[in-house]
Amino acid sequence: MKRRLFTILLLQAIVCSLCAQGRRTTGMNNPYYDEKRIHFGFSLGVNMMSYIVTESLVPQEGEMYHARVSSLLPGFAVGFITDIRLAKYLDLRITPTLQFSSRTLTFKNESGNPLPYGRLPEQSMLSLPIEIPVTLKWTAMREGNYRPYLTGGMGISYDFTNDKERPLLHRPFDYFLVFGIGCDFYMSWFKFCPEIRYQLGFNNMLTPVSERPELSEPDYFYTNALSHLRNQAIIIIFNFE
Repeated sequence: MKRRLFTILLLQAIVCSLCAQGRRTTGMNNPYYDEKRIHFGFSLGVNMMSYIVTESLVPQEGEMYHARVSSLLPGFAVGFITDIRLAKYLDLRITPTLQFSSRTLTFKNESGNPLPYGRLPEQSMLSLPIEIPVTLKWTAMREGNYRPYLTGGMGISYDFTNDKERPLLHRPFDYFLVFGIGCDFYMSWFKFCPEIRYQLGFNNMLTPVSERPELSEPDYFYTNALSHLRNQAIIIIFNFE
């Protein structure tokens, strides 16, 4: 938790530093850009996706098993932007985005004994969701060639990962809240907008054993050790509009 908080604060400091640098820029690039009713763009980004893990706390084979997210691998994000101007400082944004990510869950028991039947203590979870966030963008007054902003809204996602051979399986659908902070930088021909975004999912993404007739009995305990898996992510997005 402390590491995640430090990462968020560091990224916010980077955005603020970029905004300060933009403030020192002289001249006005693209002075009428914000008068457009609608404009489009694309985004590229790096994500760090994780889970909020809730354990079942149900003994199995005489042992109590615990699970946690042990490693996060940076993923990749690519998206398309539709921005509709609602008011002088308020925009509506629809940003379909395809995410690539991987997370690893580590399982252990309270006794410290090895997992039975040669089971592996780690299980990787691959994700390939397409997300459709719908957000409001609140902007500050433009100063020179920069303008900071905040975003917030909701979205839905569908995960195309469906490897039923794995002991743990995602549910496909999720819905989430999203919050972000960023800064618009006005170039001669386009607008460059770095953004830091946090997403929090609400759906339980864990597919229970009762819905997996193909699962072998030795692999039951991975799923039975868990009650809920909720998505969460920190994403660094570079918007080009």
